[in-house]
Amino acid sequence: MAEFHVRQARLDDTTAISALARSRVGVWQRMSSGQVETVAYETLSIYERWLHGGPWMSVETGALQLSHLLRGAGQAVVAEQDGRVVAYAESYSGTEPQPYGHHEHLGLLAAYTDEPGADDTIFEWLINAARERGVRRVTANCPTNDERTATFYQRHGLRQMTEVRRMVIETKSGQVFYKAVPHDDDTSTQINGWFLQIGRAGSARNQWEALWPRTWDAIPEIHDRKTHRLYFNAAGNEAYVLIQQQLYRPRIADVTCWTPRPPSGQLITAIRDWAQQEGYRRLVMLAVMDALKTLGMDAEPDGYREHVYALDLQGE
Repeated sequence: MAEFHVRQARLDDTTAISALARSRVGVWQRMSSGQVETVAYETLSIYERWLHGGPWMSVETGALQLSHLLRGAGQAVVAEQDGRVVAYAESYSGTEPQPYGHHEHLGLLAAYTDEPGADDTIFEWLINAARERGVRRVTANCPTNDERTATFYQRHGLRQMTEVRRMVIETKSGQVFYKAVPHDDDTSTQINGWFLQIGRAGSARNQWEALWPRTWDAIPEIHDRKTHRLYFNAAGNEAYVLIQQQLYRPRIADVTCWTPRPPSGQLITAIRDWAQQEGYRRLVMLAVMDALKTLGMDAEPDGYREHVYALDLQGE
C-alpha cells in the first residue's frame, strides 16, 4: 500500500486543496437567460464557482476558509504522497447534550480517486488524534442515498446514530409572546453544550462556523442574499436562529436553530410568526427525529434525509 504522510494544513496548501476539491466536479455550468450552459471554469465568477460546491471551488475563497479554520474554528489536515497533496479533511470539535457529548465532527473529506487508501489514512489520523485528546466520539453526516460514503464510515467502525429529515412548514401568525433581535456576536463559546436539532446538516459547531461568522460577505452575491442572525426568546425558550433566504426561491428560507434545551412548540410558533412578517411563505428545516413532533402536524417531509454516524472512542 502507498505511504502517506498526514500533517496539519498550511495556507501554502490552498492551491493544492482547491485543485483536489475541484477535481470532483465533472461539469462547470452557469445560468444564462434562464438556460443552463456548460462553460470553461476560467470564465466563471468566484460566486459562480462557489455554487458548484462551496469555498473550495476557488483559491480565493479556499484561502478564507482555511484561514478561518487555522485561527481556531476547526481542524484542517492534508495527506501527502511524495510531497503532493492527495487528501484533505476538515473537522470540528464541540460539546453537545447526549447522544453527541464531547465529539469531533467530520465536516469534509476529499481524496483523489487514483490514490487508493489516502482517504482511509487521513480519516484514521483524525480518529486517532481525537482519541489522544480525550474526545468521546467522532461523528459524520451522510445522505441516505450515498451508499459509498456510508460504506466508508462503516468500514471505520462508525454506526448510524440517528436520522435527520428535511421538513417544509408554512409560515403563519401565532399567539405567543416572544422577542427576536439581531445577534452579531459570532463567538462559538455561546453554543457550548447547546442542542442543534433543527438545521443539523453537521454538528452544532460545524454549522455555527459555516453560517454565523460573516466570512463570505466579501462576495457581493452572498452579502446581498438575505441572512437573518437572531436571538429568540419565546416564552422563556432561548435560541440563536439563522434564517437564510433560498437562492432561487426568495419566499422560502432555510432555518438553523441552536438551543440550550430541546426546541419547544412556542419557539417554532415564534419563528413561523416572525418569518411571515418578513414576507416568507415557507420554511425548510433539517430536523432530527426527536424534533419532528415539535414542528407540528402540518410540517411535511420533502423526501431528503441524512443519517448521522458515530464512533465511540473512550468506550472501546
